[in-house]
Amino acid sequence: MKELWKGTPALVSLLVAVPAFAVDTAQTYRSGWLVIGFLAFCALILVAQLLPSLMLLFGWAKGIFKGSATAEEKERVKAH
Repeated sequence: MKELWKGTPALVSLLVAVPAFAVDTAQTYRSGWLVIGFLAFCALILVAQLLPSLMLLFGWAKGIFKGSATAEEKERVKAH
């Protein structure tokens, strides 16, 4: 049992000292203008793909809530 307690102070001091080995993230994760530009370009691509899909969704919803076409509209479509 005494053998077990001999290593305990060393283990406790090691566990207490572990946070001292942490890295300062303020200096590690500094992004330059190229990183910000790249992220802005990615956001631009997402927005460019989002706009047509939203237009399609609103057109689809408009068609559903508008209802069926009247007889006059059907004749006009046939004439063209």
